[in-house]
Amino acid sequence: MSRLGVIGYGRRMQHMLKTIDRFKSGATVAAVLDPRETDLRAAFPEALTGVAFYGDVDRMLDEQQLNGVLIGTRCTLHTPYAVKVLERNLPLFLEKPVATSWDQLAELQAASERTTSQVVVSFPLRVSPLCETARQIIDSGAIGTVEHVQAVNNVPFYAADYYHGWMRDEAQTGGLWLQKATHDIDYLNYLIGQPPLGVVAMESKTVFRGDMPAGLKCVDCWRQVECPESPYNLFRQGVTHEVEPNDWSCSFAVDTGNHDSASAIIRYESGIHAVYTQNFYTRRGAVARGATLVGYLGTVAFDWYKDELTVHYHHSARVERHRFESTGVGHHGGDEALVAEFLNAVAGKESTRAPLAAGILSAQMCLMARDSCQTNAFQEFRPLMARQVVA
Repeated sequence: MSRLGVIGYGRRMQHMLKTIDRFKSGATVAAVLDPRETDLRAAFPEALTGVAFYGDVDRMLDEQQLNGVLIGTRCTLHTPYAVKVLERNLPLFLEKPVATSWDQLAELQAASERTTSQVVVSFPLRVSPLCETARQIIDSGAIGTVEHVQAVNNVPFYAADYYHGWMRDEAQTGGLWLQKATHDIDYLNYLIGQPPLGVVAMESKTVFRGDMPAGLKCVDCWRQVECPESPYNLFRQGVTHEVEPNDWSCSFAVDTGNHDSASAIIRYESGIHAVYTQNFYTRRGAVARGATLVGYLGTVAFDWYKDELTVHYHHSARVERHRFESTGVGHHGGDEALVAEFLNAVAGKESTRAPLAAGILSAQMCLMARDSCQTNAFQEFRPLMARQVVA
């Protein structure tokens, strides 16, 4: 039986632990580091019976004989806790983004070079059945070499969290390049299979902005009936299934953070470029998440929300259509694949499909995109430690 430690017992980790339970591997939670012990024990009395709670990570890792650790804290704490786990060479499941600043990324890179830990980064898209099928088709040479890439993430209503909830605070998340694009840039790196040479990016904030007072909550707002983003109207529109708790913060206030659309162009080693764009006010049937990868011989295009992948052969009338049955499964089947990877790591087996190096590379490219937006300049890719020396 494997003993697991959990650092940050939030919604994401609760979901992943339920997924682990479905594998019937015998892995159980032995220790939790989270300041909300009383509330968590009341909410999960069975799951947390006999589980030790800690307020200090070193004490937990020293006292408990753990076989693996899962980190799901707020984003700014991912790196500090990951470094502690890596120092003890324990298998690690690490939520994204793996870091939120250049200093954190340099610290994590240095720790990764000293550890023997098997790390699984929470990148479910790259290990989903749809993405794996795209990779197999590309590797087969069916479309020739990839020459151009167009990728999009038109986010559905859950994007409201980035403007109504705590994730509007970019100091907590690192911003939406690291919070959202890190997934997409990672799967693009995985499919393209080349080192990046540089990034140029632009972001806009034209919708979720306004002159409403800072700190305003929906419950206190005098415009609830007319505001299209109020819990009342979102329910009436059928966007939500019930009136959400209206302790939300106003998404049209002067203190609303985060861009609401952004785009990046990434240059890769062979000279090709990928175009990626994300948008946070699309809804209903307008949502999309996927990519079109074009070669001379053919094109592969897919969308996770449609569970479809299509291959067009340029020099014949042949078209292949692949359908997937992952609707309703965690991150389109990717969460189950991540759990399998992590349990393999806990069992001492190699686990490499979502490695720490991929998390570090994606975070670096997201930081480059963020810097590009702030400086209006192309950001050249440099090996991480060399970049820190120059900076």
